[in-house]
Amino acid sequence: MPRFIGLDIHKTVVAGCVVDPHGTVCTRLRFPLTRTTLAAWARQLTAEDAVAVEATTNTWAVIALLQETPARLVVSNPLRTRAIATAKIKTDRVDAEVLAQLLRCDYLPPVWIPDAATLAARRLTTRRSRLVAERTRLKNRLHSVLHQLLLPCPVADLFSRAGLAWLTTVELPAAERAAVDADGRLLAAVEQELTALEQSQVVDAAADPRVRLLLTLPGIDVAVATALLAAIGEISRFPTPARLAAYLGLVPSVRQSAQHCYTGHITKQGASHVRWLLVQAAQHLDRHPGPLGAFVRKLQRRKNRNIAIVAAARKLVTLAWHVLRSGEPYRYAVPRATQEKLARLRRRATGQRRQSGPPPGTPRAAAYGTGQRTRGIPALATVYQQEGLPAPGPMPSAESRVLATDPAVHQFVTSLQVSHHRPRARQPALHTAKTDTHGAQPG
Repeated sequence: MPRFIGLDIHKTVVAGCVVDPHGTVCTRLRFPLTRTTLAAWARQLTAEDAVAVEATTNTWAVIALLQETPARLVVSNPLRTRAIATAKIKTDRVDAEVLAQLLRCDYLPPVWIPDAATLAARRLTTRRSRLVAERTRLKNRLHSVLHQLLLPCPVADLFSRAGLAWLTTVELPAAERAAVDADGRLLAAVEQELTALEQSQVVDAAADPRVRLLLTLPGIDVAVATALLAAIGEISRFPTPARLAAYLGLVPSVRQSAQHCYTGHITKQGASHVRWLLVQAAQHLDRHPGPLGAFVRKLQRRKNRNIAIVAAARKLVTLAWHVLRSGEPYRYAVPRATQEKLARLRRRATGQRRQSGPPPGTPRAAAYGTGQRTRGIPALATVYQQEGLPAPGPMPSAESRVLATDPAVHQFVTSLQVSHHRPRARQPALHTAKTDTHGAQPG
């Protein structure tokens, strides 16, 4: 006879309830949460059993152990479960029985169970976000000490090499000097840990073809790509890009009743650090010469900048969904910037540098011998071919008609199909006069 088991998991104890197909409570259980006790209880599970747990801190460790059994496992979203099964009397016995009854009625909102690789990637991205937050707190504390003492920093960046050298030599009171030295040591340790963590992420990202596909999107670098892939897991579980945007909390909240409908701020559900990275990646998309930049600039003329940037972050998620589902890179990427991002990933992961310069037999540029310095801009398909990425598919006719309405965007899209040269900006000459030992300039 099939059994439906609800487990209310805590840090040190597990409360359970077993019901039959008719909803009758068969057994209640309670035991300490250790690997030994959980494994001993799991040995009695059969293929007819179904086990439900809520997603919490140690859920995935419990699920990893229960996956060795033939039982069917269901992980519930606690936010949605709480909305379904609200009760004025809330105990471990009640929670376990509610989980079991909802599982029996097939009315339990499930959560996708990630594999071991996705869980490991999520732990790394979460740890990186916490290290970045800790680094920001330490920098703010150092700035606060200087502000309290009315000491302006003589360099633009306090945490550059020159700024840190000045910070170690500036005269401070004894208490403030001790605090600055302590926070400086902590900042150096956090920077070291962050560098090591990012290097391990880069090595893993270089072996994942999905990362290189995401790097073709403007604004997305390795940190954003790895965090987004860790949150997504399998892209096939999102049938539409709107589902993925809702999963990351980038869709507006809606309150509708009868003829009244109110659309508010974004829901902010899902992984907050991934959503923050996407918003940061969208900060400079208004400078992009392609259709994505035109979308942001058009929206900024009607809305304030914050709304436009969040909308651009959602647009990035939509493009990421299409890129991952189709396996094709972004069709409107800037060739030089994309080439530099992909080359940076290769150098950081393997240390290999591709030989630069034109291949043998390439004719000289038209500006050769004129004194005008030019920069070669390869065609986008050439960049993708050199980096081992597939060429973008043909442009749909409806998309080409939309792009034709904006002459600047249409010109940019046309330039992506052929390689060309553009003049480099002439650098102004820097004239430095020698000074004598007294600091006066010689006549």
